[in-house]
Amino acid sequence: MNQPVISFEFFPPKTAEGLTKLRETRKQLARHNPKFFSVTFGAGGSTRDRTLETVLEIQGEGHEAAPHISCISSSREEIAALLDKYRSSDICHLVALRGDVPSGEGSVGDFRYANELVAFIREHSGDWFEIDVAAYPEFHPEAASASADLNNFRTKVEAGADSAITQYFYNADAYFRFVDQCDAANINIPIVPGVMPIYNFTQLARFSSVCGADIPRWLRLRLQDFGDDMPSLRAFGIDVVTELSERLLAGGAPGLHFYTLNQAGIISTILQRLSLPAA
Repeated sequence: MNQPVISFEFFPPKTAEGLTKLRETRKQLARHNPKFFSVTFGAGGSTRDRTLETVLEIQGEGHEAAPHISCISSSREEIAALLDKYRSSDICHLVALRGDVPSGEGSVGDFRYANELVAFIREHSGDWFEIDVAAYPEFHPEAASASADLNNFRTKVEAGADSAITQYFYNADAYFRFVDQCDAANINIPIVPGVMPIYNFTQLARFSSVCGADIPRWLRLRLQDFGDDMPSLRAFGIDVVTELSERLLAGGAPGLHFYTLNQAGIISTILQRLSLPAA
């Protein structure tokens, strides 16, 4: 059996304190031998410079860096310049997304959908970049139907995606059903589950309402019961996410992609429980 591929997602820090914290987080998580660290890209390119700076720093430390690249509010010329900058810096892995439209902004730029962005990356840069795209086992919140959502995913794969990272979920069956549907539709790329550790119920509920991820009723009510008892909530959350991760890997998931929120402790505990090798 192949060793699972582990990866971690960060957001670019806004402050000097945040930068110091992220460096320490990265140092801790690097011990788990990740394939890459990805760095998010704010709505409408709002973190473009900070994403670039963070990615270049990660690359300079000797780790594989995978910047998110979003097409919303970007022109073809802007995307081409960014691709050239990444290529000249020997960055060869991207996470290509549609992205969110910034509040109050009417124009979406030269690209409307992620498949158009993927196709442009291939047109502009050939096979230089390994391209990850997003997948939604519980369906994109804007999907017209389950079949339409699967077809949207297919267009990204056919445009040139190499692999996919899913939105987070807490129902492993949703992931396995999605993978089975892709297999039946002859969509054959690795689909890595995205994993969200549980730090805070209010925060998790807010994220989930935006992205469409379901918090099962049994989990929601248990988390609510902890109230302000954060140590107990996080201990319970570690149990839940560890069990979810174990089931995903046992069921054949090619790896795990952790949404870190720039924190290391809980994720390190989960990975230690999974008995995955660390440096």
